Formats: sequence, C-alpha cells, structure tokens
Amino acid sequence: MSRRPLIGITTSDRKSQIAWLFDWFAVWRHGGRPRRLSPSRPWPETLDGLIIGGGDDIQAHLYDAEVQLDVRVDPQRDELELELLETFIPQGTPVLGICRGAQLINVHLGGTLDPDIYTSHEGLKRRRTVLPRKTVDIVADSRLHRILRVSWCRINSLHHQAVNRAGRGIAIVARDRDGLVQGIESRDHDFLIGVQWHPEWLIFNRPQQRLVRALVAAAAQRTAQGAG
Repeated sequence: MSRRPLIGITTSDRKSQIAWLFDWFAVWRHGGRPRRLSPSRPWPETLDGLIIGGGDDIQAHLYDAEVQLDVRVDPQRDELELELLETFIPQGTPVLGICRGAQLINVHLGGTLDPDIYTSHEGLKRRRTVLPRKTVDIVADSRLHRILRVSWCRINSLHHQAVNRAGRGIAIVARDRDGLVQGIESRDHDFLIGVQWHPEWLIFNRPQQRLVRALVAAAAQRTAQGAG
C-alpha cells in the first residue's frame, strides 16, 4: 500500500486547536498526511504538498502599501511562508493557498493586495462567517473550474484584504458578485492555486472538498513519479 503524501499546512503559533483540527481533517480525509508548520516548528526538507493557510494580515511593506495601524500581523509567519514558497514552488510541489495563503502567493510573485476592502469599496456589505453566504463565479476552463466542476459556488468569507494586482504568471480565475478577487492560479505551474475562502470549514460541500482532494491527489502523483 502506498504511503500517504506528506502535506505541510502553515499556521500561526497561536492558532486554536479546533481550527487546526479542521485543517487536519480536510487533508486526512482525502488521503494526505497533515504536518503542521509554524514559526516555532522546524519544517522538513521534503514535502509532497503544501497548504499556506489562513490567518493574520500580511505586512504592508511586503507589497509596498501603507502600514495599517489597527490590524494584527505575524512577521515570523510571513518569513516562514515566503521561505517555504521560495523552496517548494521551484521543485514543482503542489501548493494551495487559503485566504491569507492566496494573498501571500500573490505577494510572493510580485503582486499587490487591497489592504482593506471595506475602505476601498464604498458600500460593501460586511460579511464575516464560516457559512457559505457569498457567491463566486469561476472562469470557464481554468484549472480551478476543472477541479470544482462548477461555474459558480457559494463560499464563506473571513477576510478584509484581497488580491489587487496579480503577480507574475498569475491568472485571476474567480470573483465574487462585488467584483473582488476570490481565486487565483499560476499559468507557469501544474498546481499553484489560491482561494480567498476557507474550504476546510465547508466539510459537506462537495466542490470545496474536491479542491483539497485535488491537492492531495497531485501530491500523491508527484510522489509516485519520484518513486518510479
């Protein structure tokens, strides 16, 4: 029996155990072996797949924006995740960015963020919920579209930052009905995808579980090819 692919999942050191259990279960149920990665934990030299998880805001200077005084940042985590992307993207490791993770992938590749969607988009309705209350349209024939197998879906929303200018090789492949970027993917890599929502919380939502399953499957395929 082939081994489960090792999937690193980045978190902050202060993430709640309940939130981590959702991360763990999302990967384990689809055949992966979850490994928590945080600033205080040494990370392995090899990973079969990588999830850059949700969390605090990204430091504004990393994408040449003005510093926001009323937000929480985690510089050590920024450093860790940028180092992980620098290491594993060139190796062809499948990478999925979730919420903050999608933003960090974009920043890593030279893109920018909207520091606060509620100040830059007048009249935007405030939504902060783990329940699927927002509608997102998916670009046809994108990799994300082929994975989810839907042209639109309902998602949760826990963010106040969003991708603004796309980074190098990045295609914007999903937007919500307010026009905000909700999904990105790389044109240059087989599996480098970011979504602004949290599929790990949508455990009964089939399209969202296909996304995590696809990450684990891509990691398993890469591992099998390496073993061969």
